[in-house]
Amino acid sequence: MKERIYVCHTYYHVYVTFLKELNLPKEKRGQATLVLSSMSIDFEQLKDRVEASGLFEEIIEFEEKGEDFFPELAKYRREKGNIILNMLARIRFTRRFSRLEAPYVPVDFKEYKDVYVFCDSDPIGYYLNQKKIYYHALEDGLNCLKNFDAARYDNRGHFGLKAFMSSKLNLIFVQNGYGKYCLDMEVNDISAIAHPCPKYVEVPRQSLVDALSQEDKDLILRAFVRNIDRLREQLAEGGGNNKILILTEPLCTLKVRERIFKDIIAIYEKEGSIFIKPHPRDMLDYRKLFADYPVFDATVPMEMLNFFPGVRFKKAVSVLTEMKAIRFADEVVRLGADFMDKYEEASIHRQNEQI
Repeated sequence: MKERIYVCHTYYHVYVTFLKELNLPKEKRGQATLVLSSMSIDFEQLKDRVEASGLFEEIIEFEEKGEDFFPELAKYRREKGNIILNMLARIRFTRRFSRLEAPYVPVDFKEYKDVYVFCDSDPIGYYLNQKKIYYHALEDGLNCLKNFDAARYDNRGHFGLKAFMSSKLNLIFVQNGYGKYCLDMEVNDISAIAHPCPKYVEVPRQSLVDALSQEDKDLILRAFVRNIDRLREQLAEGGGNNKILILTEPLCTLKVRERIFKDIIAIYEKEGSIFIKPHPRDMLDYRKLFADYPVFDATVPMEMLNFFPGVRFKKAVSVLTEMKAIRFADEVVRLGADFMDKYEEASIHRQNEQI
């Protein structure tokens, strides 16, 4: 039987996977399989760079398909008028979705001792539970449940019943620790979660980073940074001790998003030189729209900047992104929901308040 397999949907997922593998004894490294799902993001040439790192035994690409790919599933999502009919439709949806996904799954998960899945709300979660394959879940983003408890938000109304039907009966599927075949779920900070699930296990990401050697950090940089010389040049550009890093996010429509970041830049450019780090899923063309400012490669996780000795920013600013992983800025600013209220209906970004 093979050792470990990780299913990743974002660059951040792959980064955390590197942290986990590099925290193992050296004799246990190089035995895991990495699965890159293309459903949420284009990993471009990451596979080649990860293979060159030698940290994994195998890297597999997964053409995971969302429910919209299967039009026959739409009928199960229509409102039926009462909870009994809705639950019957959801039971049929869960089973059907898993069967439709099966032909696209590129690996036999039963061959592995330990299966790790980031974001089991994606189709892979349905598949593993319907196939009765035990797995470990991991949080989608740093402290993501603090701001958006997707399991409880997506299952508002009779949550206890739905959780029971998932965790005990496996008739439907509820993500983030409530699947019957989910053994546990790693989160960065349980205390930050308003309604923790009994399966949550706290694994602070910073403790994994602190255990890295410089050799480990260099290996991560080679895997994630496509052009390290260009990144070093950008980091050395003007601003002295007054550099301000703006982290973008795929918020609202493109037009509204452009206005959001123009407003943020207008606020903070008075304090220093602006640098922009686009989110990997942000399709706004920052190089064209904000040509006066250095724009970093969107595919590089912001955590990579922690690994460059001597790099300091006066301030790092985000809208909703958690900032606790940043060690390269003297101050971090998370503008939060109050800021977003000016740009969209509050219920869109205040999900936890609706639970």
